[in-house]
Amino acid sequence: MPNCLYQEVALPGSCITYQEVAVCNEDVEDALWMYCLEGFDNLKNKPVAPPQWTLRTRDDRNHLLTGILKLCKENLGRVPKIVGMDVVEMALWAQAHAKTLPSGGPLETDAVDTGLEKGEKVSVERELVSKAEEEDMEALLGTYVLGIDEAEAFSERLKRELTALEAANVHAILESQPLVEEVLQQLDAAQGSVEDMDEWLGIFNVKLRHMREDIESIEARNNKLELQAQNNASLVEELNNLLEKLSIPSEYAAVLNSGTFVDERMPQNLEACEWLTNALRSLDAPFLDANYVNMRAVKDKRIELEKLKSTFVRRASDFLRKYFSSVVDFMISDKTYFSQRGQLKRPDHADLRFKCRTYARMLQHLKNLDKSSLGPLRKAYCHSLNLLLRREAREFANELRASTKVSRSTGAWLDSSQGGAAQGAGGADTSTVSDAYAKMLRIFIPLLVDESSFFASFMCFEVLPLNPHGVEDDKDDDEDGISATETDGSDKPAEQNPAELESLNQSLQELLDGIQEDFYAVVDWAYKIDPLRCISMQGVTERYLSAQKADAAGFVRRLLADLQSRISLQFNRFVDEANLQIEKHDRNVKQMGVLSYIPRFAALAGRMENLIQGNSRDVVDQAYMKLVNTMFAVLERIAQVDPKYQDVLLLENYAAFQNSMFDLANVVPTLARYYQQASEAYEQACTRYINSIINYQFERLFQFAQKVENLLYTISPEEMPFQLGYSKMDLRKTLKASLSGVEKALPAMYKRMQKHLTSEELLPSLWEKFKEDFMDKYESVEAILAKCYPSEPLSPSSSEMKEIFKNFVF
Repeated sequence: MPNCLYQEVALPGSCITYQEVAVCNEDVEDALWMYCLEGFDNLKNKPVAPPQWTLRTRDDRNHLLTGILKLCKENLGRVPKIVGMDVVEMALWAQAHAKTLPSGGPLETDAVDTGLEKGEKVSVERELVSKAEEEDMEALLGTYVLGIDEAEAFSERLKRELTALEAANVHAILESQPLVEEVLQQLDAAQGSVEDMDEWLGIFNVKLRHMREDIESIEARNNKLELQAQNNASLVEELNNLLEKLSIPSEYAAVLNSGTFVDERMPQNLEACEWLTNALRSLDAPFLDANYVNMRAVKDKRIELEKLKSTFVRRASDFLRKYFSSVVDFMISDKTYFSQRGQLKRPDHADLRFKCRTYARMLQHLKNLDKSSLGPLRKAYCHSLNLLLRREAREFANELRASTKVSRSTGAWLDSSQGGAAQGAGGADTSTVSDAYAKMLRIFIPLLVDESSFFASFMCFEVLPLNPHGVEDDKDDDEDGISATETDGSDKPAEQNPAELESLNQSLQELLDGIQEDFYAVVDWAYKIDPLRCISMQGVTERYLSAQKADAAGFVRRLLADLQSRISLQFNRFVDEANLQIEKHDRNVKQMGVLSYIPRFAALAGRMENLIQGNSRDVVDQAYMKLVNTMFAVLERIAQVDPKYQDVLLLENYAAFQNSMFDLANVVPTLARYYQQASEAYEQACTRYINSIINYQFERLFQFAQKVENLLYTISPEEMPFQLGYSKMDLRKTLKASLSGVEKALPAMYKRMQKHLTSEELLPSLWEKFKEDFMDKYESVEAILAKCYPSEPLSPSSSEMKEIFKNFVF
């Protein structure tokens, strides 16, 4: 068994570890092991001792620990460290389980019964107070017999004793005075040495401080010199850069002040402009530091560059104004650029744009240098090109009208015959008129849009690219095409600039103003030849107008809108004249048969439907409404002149309107509405006319039957023969007067209808309606007489009357 034992013990219900036990005496060590093994029962069955031992109860654990602590204290002189268990708790447990000695004997306070075996005792020393200390405390307390309420007296006594002890200590110190004086002398000597050392240290400190100040001064001067050297180097570099910005190359100055603008010298001019633009920009923030902006040298150099800029801008502007005018004057003086007799010439501005494109980049530089300089240049370009465009449009329109061969219409659509109306202007084909107008638009609208787009790009307007072509470019095979919109490749903004767009439209107004007069002349010329051609011209104009964007080539869009308004005005003028002719129809002369404007309107509507293109349907429908309303109103007015033939005139004309409008009413909703109106008016006129024919022969019979029917509401049928004026004798007289010779009366009625009607095709349908209405009334009379006068049968009966109609031969 070794002399030193290191073992870790884990106990149930706690975390107690016995870290170290050192035993020097072998006998004591053996006794300790034997004592420990008494509480373990799980080691016999184990071939190797486990690292942990388990005790049965908490009391066994406390017996073991108190025994170990006492052995260690008695033999080692110290208590080992215990983890997980309170020492005070263990002492209290030992005190609680200590057994009382026999009476008369002294109290053994440090021995407790461990309860391991019967009669075996384990003595455990109180680890809080040692044995000697406990005895001293008992002796001290034994000298004082005090009650519980004498605590203050005890405290006073202790204070007095403490004072006495302190006085004894002072006396002992006074008795050792020689030693104290010797110590004081040594302290004085040491203090002198310390003061000398402090004086020397102060001197050295002053010297060191002065040296430190000298070193700091030298370092500050060196830092300032180094910083000054760096600043001087940076300043020299910055000044060199500034001098480079302020210097004006002589070659650029010569070009800007007195250079020429011929094509060969344009690269040098553009290079000089680019340098001047960059030089002016470099003198402004952020390209130049804000501290340099107010320097005198910079201000002087800016003034010099501004003078150079103004000189160049003035020279370039004068040159371009003269150049634009000279190029246009050259084209105007050359007649081959324009249409001539017998030859239509499509305007071609490719050469003009090629010459202008040479100076496109210079215009961009002029805008960067002085944006206000573009205003006069734009006006000059617009004025020059306007002369060219107006000359081209005038020559083209004149030759277009001269080369179009067609007979002129009279314009009075009621004066000619119906056949002539169907053919139009005197029977001639006037489609060449609208074709000429369409050709005018096909040639010039894309040209004007191209010119607008080229002008916007060439004159550096900050707008989105314009639509190069308003509609599909329908070109004839024998004509040269015009070039698409040409640009200078300058950057365009991502969004539309309203201010720039407004400025562009104002310039385009100056560029294209006056050219609309030639378009108006073509419209007026076409109207004089055939007013109905306004319909097809309206459709062509709407097609071009719908293809134009609202923000693209604003003047071209306004031009098309003005043309549309003028065409509508001319067409409305024709409709008003036709309407006036209808209203002036001779109402003083007795009118018979179908009025002349009914078939004329049918022919007119047929031609108008053939000429409709695009959205011109609305214009035509408005014309239909105005004319038909007037036609129906005049018809009703004329019919009222002769009430005797009023219904005949109405039914014949309404029937003629239906017959002539049947095909068109199936495809034109506006005419279908008037067709229905005419049909209803025809039915009403037919009903009134047939009633008048029936009443001419049988009015007395039907009136008698009507009166009888009215009396039946107040009296019974049996009482009817006894009423005054409704006796059987009155009935016989009425029947005799109305039905005698009825076989001859029916042919007379047919002849009367035949005499009234001028349209033979209406007679069969009217006669059939006459038979139906007559038989309905006749059968109702027969029913009433059978109810009220059963003994007086109707002769002929309704069946016999039907046979008479069947046997009737026209």
